[in-house]
Amino acid sequence: MSEVFDKQRKKHDDEDGKGKDKTVTVIVNGREKEVPKHDDLTFDQLIKLAFENPPQGEFICFTITYRRGNNPRKEGTVPEGGSVKPKEGMIFNVTATDKS
Repeated sequence: MSEVFDKQRKKHDDEDGKGKDKTVTVIVNGREKEVPKHDDLTFDQLIKLAFENPPQGEFICFTITYRRGNNPRKEGTVPEGGSVKPKEGMIFNVTATDKS
């Protein structure tokens, strides 16, 4: 699990006093990732989960789609600056494109 999610998980573990992992497994670009189930996944966090070294550049754009989400929006997109509540088995596709 990444450092970003370790800090969020510890915060929730401390708050509920149980110290148990509160995670769900999601699929990002075909790979399983464990994330805190109580925290929304942001656009930027999803990019970091999808790419070890995200493409960078003036003309790089990311598109994030998901399916198997929470009711009432079982599928959709995550806009830049947006976030989504993770659900066990949720599937994310993160693509980078060059606008040039």
